[in-house]
Amino acid sequence: MKKSLVIASMLALGVASPAAHAYKAGDFIVRAGAARVAPEIGESRVSSTATGKIPGSKVDVSDDTQLGLTFGYMLADHVGVELLAATPFKHTVSVGGLPAGLNGKLATIEQLPPTVTLQYFPMDASSKWQPYVGAGINYTTFFNERLTDARKANGFSDLNRKHSFGLAVQAGVDYMLTDRIVLNAAVWRIDIDSEATARHAALGKVKVNVEVDPWVYMIGIGYKF
Repeated sequence: MKKSLVIASMLALGVASPAAHAYKAGDFIVRAGAARVAPEIGESRVSSTATGKIPGSKVDVSDDTQLGLTFGYMLADHVGVELLAATPFKHTVSVGGLPAGLNGKLATIEQLPPTVTLQYFPMDASSKWQPYVGAGINYTTFFNERLTDARKANGFSDLNRKHSFGLAVQAGVDYMLTDRIVLNAAVWRIDIDSEATARHAALGKVKVNVEVDPWVYMIGIGYKF
């Protein structure tokens, strides 16, 4: 009889424990890990008050990896909202197709891309795997813009960069290691349209327009409260 009770208790725990892994309304989930911003350049162009649009000009923006943080809250058992944050990303902006001697690395910039998404978790309470998709809005703020020494020597000065609003989509998955600790992998595609201006001794006001539209990849670990 005692053996039967033990077996029954173990079976009951086996059935009940997977449900405890699931997210439910009111849960907070904090995740941290390595986040990489990989710009996928769309349309780009350089123009100036002296020449208008410069034919054949192009812009490139380098990748960067920083500490990524996400803060999630479950509005309902299958619906959550999340904020993506990070330590500042630093990128090198390069230009090509300009008059001889003006091409190459133009400047370095830093940016923060806080992004809010509404998420849907389709799996039921019995699954340790919790994939999700989301959509929302991004605000990217740029700061610490610095022209390279070579571009300053070429006559560039007064670099400024406009901030950006855009849409964002997301997909990710959590694997529940315990009732509280999760492994996470996620990806975002963010719409960033950026405009920078600078002064040049011969070209006048130079404007750099670029559709950055980065992929953001993050792998990390999380904790559910």
